[in-house]
Parts: sequence; C-alpha cells; structure tokens
Amino acid sequence: MKRDYGLTMRGIIKNSEGEILILKRHPKSRTDPDTWELPGGKVENGEFFDDALVREIKEETNLDCKVGDLAIAIQHDYPYKRTVQMIMYLEDVEGEFKISDEHTDGRYASIDELKTLTLSSCLEKVLKEKEEKL
Repeated sequence: MKRDYGLTMRGIIKNSEGEILILKRHPKSRTDPDTWELPGGKVENGEFFDDALVREIKEETNLDCKVGDLAIAIQHDYPYKRTVQMIMYLEDVEGEFKISDEHTDGRYASIDELKTLTLSSCLEKVLKEKEEKL
C-alpha cells in the first residue's frame, strides 16, 4: 500500500537553564496520544517550511520566534502515512507561554527528565540521535 509523505516541522525552544520546551499530546490524538513532543506541526500546501514552524509555534504555545539552524531531520512511518520531520533550533523566543487545546500540558524539561517520560516516536528518535547536542 502506497503511503504519501507529509512534512512536519518541530522546534527546539530552551529556557535559561537549558531545558527544552515539550508539550503533551491530547489523549484523542491519532498519532502518539498522551506522549510528550516538541512543539510544531504540519506544513500546509504551498507554505514555506519556516513560515509553517513559526505559525505552529504561535498556535501551540503563544510564543513568537525566529527559525535558526537545523538540528536533525527524521523519517517516521505510521501505518497510514509517512512523515519527514525537520527539527529546528528556534531563536529570539518572546511572549507568554500558553498551550493550545491540542495539548493537555506543557513544560520545560532537562535531558535527564526527558528520559523518564513517555515521548512521541519522533522525540524518542531525536533524543537517541542528538542527545549530546540538544
């Protein structure tokens, strides 16, 4: 069965202690329900990927940001679709953090804390590949 690709953008936002912002997926989410993930989302048709990331960060966290360097790109295959997820470092983050209805919780976590949480399949791969450089 042929599965189409989708492009998803995710962002790494760090606080002054070097902790990473993570969001908890809704329990009714189609993919990875009740898991922690990096903020971000799907790129819409005709949208530039950096614009999509800035838009998704604003929608999910109420934060404004600029896109920095690429951290890692990951392919992940779900039973019904294939995705390429680009994880970018975010810069000049401003605003008051507030999660959207898409998520049930949000917080900053250290790398050691991330290892104790139930992570989305994407964030698990990011942690495995890039732990020392996050």
